[in-house]
Amino acid sequence: MTNSQDLLSIGQFSTLSRLSIRMLRHYDANGILAPAEIDPWTGYRRYAPSQLADATVIRDLRDAGFGVSTIGELLDGRGTPSWDEALEAQRRALIEEARANERRLELVNRLLSPPSEIGSITITKETVPAMNVVVLRGVVPSYEDERILWGQMMPAAAALGISPVGPCGVIEHNDEYRESDVDLSIFIPVQQGTTAEDPLEILNLPERECAVATVRGAYNQFSLAHDLIADKIVEDDLRLPESSSIDGHAFNIYVTEMGEVSEDELITKIYQPLGT
Repeated sequence: MTNSQDLLSIGQFSTLSRLSIRMLRHYDANGILAPAEIDPWTGYRRYAPSQLADATVIRDLRDAGFGVSTIGELLDGRGTPSWDEALEAQRRALIEEARANERRLELVNRLLSPPSEIGSITITKETVPAMNVVVLRGVVPSYEDERILWGQMMPAAAALGISPVGPCGVIEHNDEYRESDVDLSIFIPVQQGTTAEDPLEILNLPERECAVATVRGAYNQFSLAHDLIADKIVEDDLRLPESSSIDGHAFNIYVTEMGEVSEDELITKIYQPLGT
């Protein structure tokens, strides 16, 4: 049992724990961190030095974005799988929030920049030759999670002795822009006559007319590239394919890839097939 003489006043505990007196009272009221002793006459709260460890955990959970009710549940689950599961879920949420904030920042920067300064993207109209490709199709949480499919594709292709004969890419299957659960096919171009086994398959893509955005630099320019393609389609009165087949779906080709060159040297071509 802690000697009363060893207890800390609420002000002392606040200083050491870096939690304000207001928050300490709030945590007490919610049953998260009760004082070791409350004077029945004065109502003064006093805390045991050993409670500083709990205070640190509570502060860290708060700063990591957990609310009061969740903090209480987490403290009850310390040392159990539920603790790790809750923290892992919060980590995933924070990663997605950081990505969203990066996109918002890029949008603000774009809105602040005069159109004449957008020099790293060029828009053209091209005839894309027919391609034989090996594809792996799957649904991933977001467009940025395309890497999940590459982590599955490359070992499977290597096991079959399949090597790309040109730049790789990705096809978007959804008939709309998706905020989540994105249906993609990543692909590598291969020689005619190449065969594949499940989960890989061969596609023979025909020659197509496309509006093309050539992006030089970071991948966070892709949204702007799609905007510029849309502008091109409107300005030149171009048509989109009437069919929703894979031939009419937008696709990217990574002319240079991260890991091979610096971010500034990345070149990506974004294609929007056109109708006749």
